[in-house]
Amino acid sequence: MKIKTDISKIEEILARSVDSVYPSKKVVKDALLSGKQLKIYVGIDPTADYVHLGHSTNYLLLERLHELGHKIIVLVGDFTAMIGDPSDKTSARVRLTREEILKNVKTFKKQIGKILDFDNPQNPVEFKFNSEWLSKLNFEQLADLASNFTVQQMIERDMFEKRIAEGKPLYVHEFFYPLMQGYDSVALGVDMEIGGTDQTFNMLAGRTLVRRYQNREKYIITTTLLVNPVTGEKMMSKSFGTGIGLDEPPKDMFGKTMALPDAGIIQVFVDCTRLPMDEIKKKKARLEKGENPRNLKLELAQEIVRMYHGEKAALSAEKEFLSVHRDRNLPEEMREFKGAGKSIVKILVESSLAKSASDARRLIDQGGVKINGQVLEKGDYGRISSKDVVLQVGKRNFIKIK
Repeated sequence: MKIKTDISKIEEILARSVDSVYPSKKVVKDALLSGKQLKIYVGIDPTADYVHLGHSTNYLLLERLHELGHKIIVLVGDFTAMIGDPSDKTSARVRLTREEILKNVKTFKKQIGKILDFDNPQNPVEFKFNSEWLSKLNFEQLADLASNFTVQQMIERDMFEKRIAEGKPLYVHEFFYPLMQGYDSVALGVDMEIGGTDQTFNMLAGRTLVRRYQNREKYIITTTLLVNPVTGEKMMSKSFGTGIGLDEPPKDMFGKTMALPDAGIIQVFVDCTRLPMDEIKKKKARLEKGENPRNLKLELAQEIVRMYHGEKAALSAEKEFLSVHRDRNLPEEMREFKGAGKSIVKILVESSLAKSASDARRLIDQGGVKINGQVLEKGDYGRISSKDVVLQVGKRNFIKIK
């Protein structure tokens, strides 16, 4: 297959949403200009049943590399998820069961397929699972893998040092994770791995193992994480249950995008859309000149919904958002819930608008719940006696009580 070596596209690949390149940007640029087809992969652990916009940064980068003709692999860490990635964690992850993993991964290919072309007849994107080889490793092989790293290297990781300093437990199985992810590169025979900056240690472990077992170089591109530039907190996280899923309904996707912090607008344009950088620079200039961030956020929300649901859905989602939040109208469509005669707390829990009874009472006490547009007062946990009542939680969640 003929590989495209368009210098401007390669330079964008090595700049847009990129934090670091190993061994160097020049070496990787030369490899991309060589005309040789590279085998490149991104891994994702199924620790939740959805793929969010934070992951899309890597898939959009893979898409640009795929357009040049390179071989692309999406690797699901169905085996590594049973260990749990300790990266950026101040306590050990809860280990998932095989059943939980199979449930979570059920629609991954469909979700990621909104960006990558798994059915491309000339160069299909591959979809693999690392249990194919990791489940077959014996103890002798695992000991050999471990011999490539020292305990000092492992505990130098920031989150491990912090746990040790705080007297929190650090489990031996957590050291296995970078060994397993590193071995993925060997088993796949890849030339390059792409992942967020929080995966740097794990990806470098793979580089070490490729050198040891295959005596060759492995390139690494680390991508920027979606973080609030003011607070430094992640805007998308499966661990904390936040993030905008690629399979979210259009109006939810639109509303959640509008709820993102103003300071993160431009980064989301860069990392999560296909808009050319020249257009994004113009949007940044508008913000710097003092334009209302809400205008730019409306454009961002429409662009994101358009990517995953099409033009018609994007326009419809914007219309409803403005009707509800600017014009104070009720949504055209609302979920119905049979709750007449039940307490408000029970309705909130049973309709999944609150996680628990205590969470429901907290929402009410903090003024986050409305009945027919009227904010409930603190301690108002009574029953709803009539039907056709509209219950609202926060800005976006409405149900009609039947």
